[in-house]
Amino acid sequence: MKLGTGLFTCQRRPDDDRSMTEIYDEMLELGEVIDDSGLDSMWVSEHHFAEDGYLSATMPSLAALAARTETVELGTCIALAPLYDGVRLAEDAATVDLLADGRLTMGLAIGSNPREFESFGVPREERVERMTDLTDLLRASWSDGPLDYDAEFHDVSPDVSVTPKPESEIPIMFGGSVKPAVRRAARVADAWCAPSALSVEGVRKRKEDIERVREKEGIEGDFEVYVLQHGFVADSKEEAWEAMKPGYFYIQRRYAEIFSGESVDELDAERKAELKEQAIFGTPEQVAEELNEYRGALGDDVHFIFRTYHPGIGTDAMVECVERLGDEVAPLVRE
Repeated sequence: MKLGTGLFTCQRRPDDDRSMTEIYDEMLELGEVIDDSGLDSMWVSEHHFAEDGYLSATMPSLAALAARTETVELGTCIALAPLYDGVRLAEDAATVDLLADGRLTMGLAIGSNPREFESFGVPREERVERMTDLTDLLRASWSDGPLDYDAEFHDVSPDVSVTPKPESEIPIMFGGSVKPAVRRAARVADAWCAPSALSVEGVRKRKEDIERVREKEGIEGDFEVYVLQHGFVADSKEEAWEAMKPGYFYIQRRYAEIFSGESVDELDAERKAELKEQAIFGTPEQVAEELNEYRGALGDDVHFIFRTYHPGIGTDAMVECVERLGDEVAPLVRE
């Protein structure tokens, strides 16, 4: 099993008196710790126009992390595909990949927030088609020679050659939990990321669906499954929960607003209980035991993205958690 962490969102909670510069410095410090800890990957997330400053510029952030790291995989989890100009994203991603010496993975999703689509002037009803079109355009842009692709949503001359080219072929990962999204990933992408709301059994069933689709349609080549879940590592289950809880509940409330487009003042008790049950936290041994449930259900080749970045809980706490994730949990899920 591969083990990564993130997702950097760089949100500033109302009770956080740090500047945004300090919060981005925290991201870079954590990036170095993740790399030094021997973890397999680190990830940034994306949303726009948020009062708390939710990270909006994925490629500049990954470029900065590329310059501060040496071996860890860098990726977007997730970039909102319909909101991008395809050629500019192709150029920026290729640059990041060169800075990272071929370590970039491009995670994409269709997005959902009505305000983001309205503000960017993108029809929300076109989001599926726009993501598929963007994926084809990215691959055409990164291939050798002129851009030989007639993009549906991007007015680009086919005789231009997008430069620079990436260091190597950049894998494209799709997110999503519903069956059409999962099957789209199987047909079009190189990888799929299971969102945190899915149970172990839910991920297993979708992985089987992916395998059936690819076999039926004769699609060859490697395909990677990523699993996303929130959690924390500490000396005890109670200590881990108390450390992550403020940032975890904050970000979940903000996600409820982002996905619905409506204000959410507070999560109710039932939702908080569901979120606690869903998260993975505790001692290194307890965390490894739960991660190995995924390994047992999905196989050794699963890539788990363990979300240890919880806004505003303190840099030192997150540094210690990441170090223990690399030093104490990783050996137990890789053995």
